[in-house]
Amino acid sequence: MPASPIRKLVPYAEKAKKAGRIVYHLNIGQPDIETPEVMLNAIKTATIKTIEYSHSAGNDSYRRKLVGYYKACNIGIDPEKDIIITTGGSEALLIAMMSCFDPGDEVIIPEPFYANYNGFANAADVIVKPVRSYIETGFSLPAIAEFEKRINPKTRGIIICNPGNPTGCLYTRAELELLKALVLKYDLFLLADEVYREFCYDGKEFVSVMHLAGIESNVVLLDSISKRYSACGARIGALISKNSDVMNAALRFAQARLSPPTYGQIGAEAAIDTPAEYFRKVKEEYIERRDYVVETLNKMEGVLCPKPSGAFYCIARLPIDDADKFCQWLLESFNHNNQTVMLAPATGFYSTPGAGINEVRIAYVLKKESLKKALECLEVGLKVYNKN
Repeated sequence: MPASPIRKLVPYAEKAKKAGRIVYHLNIGQPDIETPEVMLNAIKTATIKTIEYSHSAGNDSYRRKLVGYYKACNIGIDPEKDIIITTGGSEALLIAMMSCFDPGDEVIIPEPFYANYNGFANAADVIVKPVRSYIETGFSLPAIAEFEKRINPKTRGIIICNPGNPTGCLYTRAELELLKALVLKYDLFLLADEVYREFCYDGKEFVSVMHLAGIESNVVLLDSISKRYSACGARIGALISKNSDVMNAALRFAQARLSPPTYGQIGAEAAIDTPAEYFRKVKEEYIERRDYVVETLNKMEGVLCPKPSGAFYCIARLPIDDADKFCQWLLESFNHNNQTVMLAPATGFYSTPGAGINEVRIAYVLKKESLKKALECLEVGLKVYNKN
């Protein structure tokens, strides 16, 4: 298993904190947004005498209530056939890979991509074939011809994240229709990680893979409550598909791990009643943070950062020789007014060796005042680092 690019620098951050330095965490998608009150109250007031196993596919009441949530997203599902509740979106991804692919199968993923796609592909003995997207185009979907070049008899699927982690790129309907045509042409699975669907900006349309007519049996939707409700520790996700063979296989994996978390499901079920006002305020907050971060980064000498249209991440190209070395140096050897910043080296989000060597992922998940201090640390750090 590869080390997590998001977490592998944690020991250096802990050491910096023990030395008395303040560390601003822009390395991980852990928002400081408060979890909805309706969710927290449901967990606090639950009157459970025994914490029992739930159904392996998740609580029936939760699955049925999710039908309404997805209906509001213009996605129709059957609570008994089309959905399995998982222990976070991560388990949904792993189970989907093991259900759709055999050992040695190949899957195409636009890179940079969420680092755990690599890890879970290794666990499932699936081979990742990356297709490169570029910072100069805002990490838009690579040309379909580039996907097609990688297709061979071992190719069984494509994985996308929309809106994207780590890029914040939001794929257009036209881009998804091109993918749909490719999926039909070669009869591939299309696995779509859509956990950031609530966070699309600038009036741009979110299009789910389940909105694409004609590939219902090819599509597997991966979801999570972690980012939607700022509930990362609840560990509740979902695997959704109209393909009965996929769902039968997935249920066997779900049975092997017994059941998803009880209290997480209780909270998640209640969270569906979160008022629209909550999401309006959260979106406004993220837009303000995004605009500040991107504008500030692009004012720094030698820095390039495209403006993301979704999620709460951006990738910046920095005037450095090695992102892994630089990010470690920030924690180990640098401080500005006894403060420093923790970033995620982008190398871990690429599968191609050497790609992303001078790029970092920044999660704008802190309040603006903290973001100001963090980016000040980064700007000063770049000057000191390059002098050395």
